[in-house]
Amino acid sequence: MDQKQFLMLADACLRRVEDRLEDFDPDELDYEPADGVVKLIFADGTVFVLNRQTAADQMWFAAGARAWHYDWDADSESWRDDKEGGELFARISETISKKLAREVRV
Repeated sequence: MDQKQFLMLADACLRRVEDRLEDFDPDELDYEPADGVVKLIFADGTVFVLNRQTAADQMWFAAGARAWHYDWDADSESWRDDKEGGELFARISETISKKLAREVRV
């Protein structure tokens, strides 16, 4: 994948997460976008981070003591964990759901 395509896909990924987080009450879950990064900030001060890693052509997601690296899979048109194969938005949904103790879809 060339750099231009990676940046287009990565930025679309970040925008999707930002769009989903807009509906949350900021007293429950807020977010801070920056160039290539979205920080998810919970009421208790916990921060999850989604960011693009341009040098590796990956998206990285960190939640608590865990972090995952995702490669773009053209066949499924999704970001896939480079170790376990799981899908990025499913992982984000799962970790937010656990943190908030309710079902969340990103």
